[in-house]
Amino acid sequence: MTGEEIDCARCDAVCCRLTVVLQGDDDVPDRFVEVTDAGLHVMARDEEGWCVAIDAARMRCSIYDSRPEICRRFAMAGAYCRSVREDYAESGRRGIPLTMY
Repeated sequence: MTGEEIDCARCDAVCCRLTVVLQGDDDVPDRFVEVTDAGLHVMARDEEGWCVAIDAARMRCSIYDSRPEICRRFAMAGAYCRSVREDYAESGRRGIPLTMY
């Protein structure tokens, strides 16, 4: 994404479609949590693949102050952010693979 300024206000929120594995110290309300077949606690996603903590009216995280640690470490314009955005752009903006990292 060379030459492009990155900020969350001009993003398709692709990070909010990634699998977020919860850590032991995360304090996420139970209604936002799913347990995978492998027994991992993850942020739940809706039928379109979006994190259920998204406030759709504002396109912002509704639990920002208590968001999971992995979300806190996902730095805007950081290397991982740029990589995810690049994958998304190369996919023709049809979505990104919902894989665990």
